[in-house]
Amino acid sequence: MSPFEALPPLSSTVVVGLGRSGLGAARLLHSRGEAVVVIESGDTPELRTRAALLEAESIPVRLGVPLSVGLFASLPLPPTVVVVSPGIPWNHPVLEELRARGVQVQGEIVPAWQASRDIPWIGITGTNGKTTVTCLVHHLLEQGGRDAPLCGNVGISAAEVVLQRRLEDGPRPDWLVVELSSYQLEAAPAVAPAIGVWTTLTPDHLERHGTVAAYRAIKRRLLEHCRIRILNADDPDLLRHADSWEQADWITAGPREALPAGLDPVLWIDDQDLVQGRQGPLFPASALAMPGAHNRQNLLLAVAVGLHAGLEPAAMEAACRCFPGVPHRLERIRSLNGVTWFNDSKATNYDAAEVALRALEGPLVVLAGGQSKQGDATAWLERLQERAAAVLLYGAAREEFASLLNGSGYGGVVKHAEGLEAVVALAAELAAGLGCRGVLLSPACASFDQYADFESRGEHFRRLVLAL
Repeated sequence: MSPFEALPPLSSTVVVGLGRSGLGAARLLHSRGEAVVVIESGDTPELRTRAALLEAESIPVRLGVPLSVGLFASLPLPPTVVVVSPGIPWNHPVLEELRARGVQVQGEIVPAWQASRDIPWIGITGTNGKTTVTCLVHHLLEQGGRDAPLCGNVGISAAEVVLQRRLEDGPRPDWLVVELSSYQLEAAPAVAPAIGVWTTLTPDHLERHGTVAAYRAIKRRLLEHCRIRILNADDPDLLRHADSWEQADWITAGPREALPAGLDPVLWIDDQDLVQGRQGPLFPASALAMPGAHNRQNLLLAVAVGLHAGLEPAAMEAACRCFPGVPHRLERIRSLNGVTWFNDSKATNYDAAEVALRALEGPLVVLAGGQSKQGDATAWLERLQERAAAVLLYGAAREEFASLLNGSGYGGVVKHAEGLEAVVALAAELAAGLGCRGVLLSPACASFDQYADFESRGEHFRRLVLAL
């Protein structure tokens, strides 16, 4: 008997994709008594291991099955619900056809939301900065005595957290701190956190969403559903649309007087202190030892959440002073022979890479490359001219980036190689010869030409640097 023939006759839910999110969604749905089957187009040893784990829990899995309308039509009973992973485009023709036939198609974040409606969510989104803010909010809450698991687009899936903490008799959390990507949000329009944070908005994922307006609308919808909205007034795009919000809490890492008339921030930095209108100075911004103006914005966003969650400023200051930072986001790996090495593998677009360059003092050797994305490289190229004595290119984008650098009139050293091994060795040599203060991996690219994800890329870089 095939896994599909084993489905009960009344209703079924199909989970498409056996990644981290699909695994969590399947287990959560099954634990709630739903008949679940998982389909996955790949068939690798790792996927077989995951499939075996699910099948041991009586969740049938079929590997090596491409997504097609015929697949669903072949089921004894067509599914009433199809749950898709973030990697599957929301406008995929098969999903469009399923919706036209009355099938409910939803993202993997929806089962977690439905099973945890009595737990307040803190939903954090944005083009850049969302992972740092998510991790910092989680750290502030945990250090402040709140039970606030971190999940979503970072850490483990929201479904896995809900399964562990609600349906397997774990303690009920005070909050769920959930990072939410645009891929997750477009497939979960009903998700409505108690507190929503929007860090930044710059063009990204346009190959998926089509236009900046469409990309912006996905993120805005999340904030519109939140009871408390916290936005970054230092982001140019968010600031341009500030007058379209009837209610929002704004922060600025700059002087509040520089904001447009009528835009009164709830938190700002004055004389190097975080200041709140009602309480006055809270604590020094230097409590968070992370470089760059963007991390001051991240600090203010996280502290704004902490205040709404009832944390005292003194407790947040103490928590900031022991915050270890976030891997792959301007992560300081080591100093060697007077040169500091930084891992910023999470910089998967021009804007994020430009932010990293602004945060560090030059001269630098910069490593860039991978799978290029659509976007405006102008500011990134300008910052390379200012801060980078050498740019070492690798991966699929190396010829494209070499052309961009040449066209911009970049005056430093440009070299390229196939992979990170070669450019790391070259960077060590050049940094010494050029008198550079640091070496920065900030790819300005996706990782998928050579790695499964930016984490894998960053871990490889770390191993190479520590082996020097």
